[in-house]
Amino acid sequence: MPDLSHGDNAAAVNALRSAIMRLSRRLKHQRVDESLSPTEMSVLGTLARCGSATPGELARKEHVQPPSMTRIVALLEAKGLVRLEPHPEDRRQKVVSQTETAEAMLEESRRKRNAWLAGLAADLDEEEWAKLRAAAPVLEKLAHL
Repeated sequence: MPDLSHGDNAAAVNALRSAIMRLSRRLKHQRVDESLSPTEMSVLGTLARCGSATPGELARKEHVQPPSMTRIVALLEAKGLVRLEPHPEDRRQKVVSQTETAEAMLEESRRKRNAWLAGLAADLDEEEWAKLRAAAPVLEKLAHL
């Protein structure tokens, strides 16, 4: 673990946290479907990245309690964005899958957010773009730790 008592490391962590929070807030406003909560969008994103999962698996991945995930899945199902199917090995469980409607909505949301972010980055010079390309995998790793 880096020494956060070192001024440069502490400043970098502080700047990173602040920038990520501001960008995240601004990206959240670029949603296609305003009727979905950020948590519901996150669950759909997890299903898109990881594939079908049980509500318990989704709860672990999303860092929420299982009863909360059960409610979220029920809301998404009522909106036609996920479907529940019997678990192939454990009849007591269900498997949650996203629907084609959810896939299309997520694709449109990604397109809109990517376009917005690309617009912000349009004024970056080549050196800044190189730094951004180098930082992207590191930020991705942090997001999944």
